[in-house]
Amino acid sequence: MPLSLIYVLLGAAIAAEVVATTALARSDGLTRLVPSLLAFAFYAVAFWFLAYALRVMPTGIVYAIWSGLGIVLIAAVSWIWYDQRLDLPALLGLGLIILGVLVVNLFSNSMPH
Repeated sequence: MPLSLIYVLLGAAIAAEVVATTALARSDGLTRLVPSLLAFAFYAVAFWFLAYALRVMPTGIVYAIWSGLGIVLIAAVSWIWYDQRLDLPALLGLGLIILGVLVVNLFSNSMPH
């Protein structure tokens, strides 16, 4: 499987995880049926796509990319759709997460290039 396709599948896993986490936040502790079902369904999709990336890339690297970009995207979704504002230290921290993901992808010898 080409590495470019692995990155597409990893991106799909991240997107599904963001949808799942957003639904989970709206499920009111899994007491609302539709958001709860959406959360379970999209987490299942996220793990299914994630499994493909784990076939080719090291587990720690895949998880760093998945969780790091997921954190940043969830924060962005929360800001844009739910008006959950972030202060400067939070924005700087999210910037460092993005920088860390870039360093891992661009400079690590652990990654297949």
